[in-house]
Amino acid sequence: MSRLAGLSSGSSLAARAFRSGGLTIIGYGGSQALRLASNLILTRLLFPEAFGVMSLVWVFLQGLSNLSDMGVTQSILQSKRGEDRAFLDTAWTIQVIRGLLLLVVTWALAAPAAAFYDAPELADILPVVGVTLLIMGLFPTKRDSANRNLVLGRITAIDLSAQVLGLVVGVAVAWITGSVWALVANAVTTVFMQLILYQIFLPGALNKPRWERPAARELIGFGKWIFLSTAAGFLLSQGDKIVLGKYLSLGALGVYNIGFFLASFPLLLGGMVTRRIMIPIYREKPPQESAANRANLHRLRMMLSAGLFGLLTGFAVLGVWLVGVLYDPRYALAGGIVVLLAVMQIPQIIALTYDHAALAAGDSRGFFVLASTRAALMIAGLILGASAFGLIGALVGQGVAMVLAYPAVIWLARRHSAWDMRHDAVFWLLGLGLAGVALWLNQAAIGGLSALNLP
Repeated sequence: MSRLAGLSSGSSLAARAFRSGGLTIIGYGGSQALRLASNLILTRLLFPEAFGVMSLVWVFLQGLSNLSDMGVTQSILQSKRGEDRAFLDTAWTIQVIRGLLLLVVTWALAAPAAAFYDAPELADILPVVGVTLLIMGLFPTKRDSANRNLVLGRITAIDLSAQVLGLVVGVAVAWITGSVWALVANAVTTVFMQLILYQIFLPGALNKPRWERPAARELIGFGKWIFLSTAAGFLLSQGDKIVLGKYLSLGALGVYNIGFFLASFPLLLGGMVTRRIMIPIYREKPPQESAANRANLHRLRMMLSAGLFGLLTGFAVLGVWLVGVLYDPRYALAGGIVVLLAVMQIPQIIALTYDHAALAAGDSRGFFVLASTRAALMIAGLILGASAFGLIGALVGQGVAMVLAYPAVIWLARRHSAWDMRHDAVFWLLGLGLAGVALWLNQAAIGGLSALNLP
């Protein structure tokens, strides 16, 4: 108890990491609870096609965002100048310029994207939702400073408050119009309120336009590999929707999106926790420095993976039941998608904490090599699986791709003395057992996905 009390109130790295991890879990759990509430309300007010259209919108916007990411946040987290005013203002200026360029590109590509996916609504929706890219470019760097120092209480409260306001607006628009514009209103309101609340309630000076050459050189030098890595990360995170969005009907894509929303909870939670706490931990307590650092990382990694595997087990075993309880019969097929996606994410959960060792050491090139390897294998797995076995093959192809990428994970982890063989052996064994049980219990639901098959 005294140990927990010290972690909850102390100023050591362990205490800050403990509190930040807890706040991230609370914040993400609250955020997902609000998203689920929004999902349950809006699925009853809107048709599946609306969610299919918005999934294409987010694929497009995520692609633009990732394909232009210069790694400003990662630079602030790992740089020795991460607290310097000139460095922060230069970073903010780069973000603003990027946001403006992304807005222009969104307007220019809206009509071609609508024609490519045969979804005329995209021509009107994309220019409006594209405004969120500009708004996010205006986010103050004091948000990144709070992440750097593992002080996340206010960020958590702000993000949840903004999401509540976005939900209220979205439900109101859905009630009045019954159209996809409810989802648009939700998204734009949430991001706009985040900007306002960050400016008002986060401590620190407001950013001003500035271009300091040494800072710009450092940011761009580090960011060139992050730029390439996030391009690969886009293919990794959105490749399924890129491939399936071309072949599935909007209604079927909407059903897939509901399944993905539920199944992705453990992986996205784990990703958010590791992004916020692992870079500072690797930076301040590098594993190559001492056996004690490696032992502490092992304990942290085991606790994190155990918690995430517990969540993953729930979705893999109970996914069909969960969809049946939460959604109306139009979305019943999403249950099999939840089960299959949860099982296919096991390799990613096991490898979740290794990438950040490279970023903490400034090795953005090594991070890119791993990200691009994963992305190439993921796209190949999706296309080959879909061609041979339809939707089920596309989903299984994702899991096979991450198994094949595991040697690249080991290479990067060993390069920074971060590979934890005991941890991986334990969770590979648990993962194989979980996969066998989940697939056996839900054979009928998985087989039913043929109703959403690719033509």
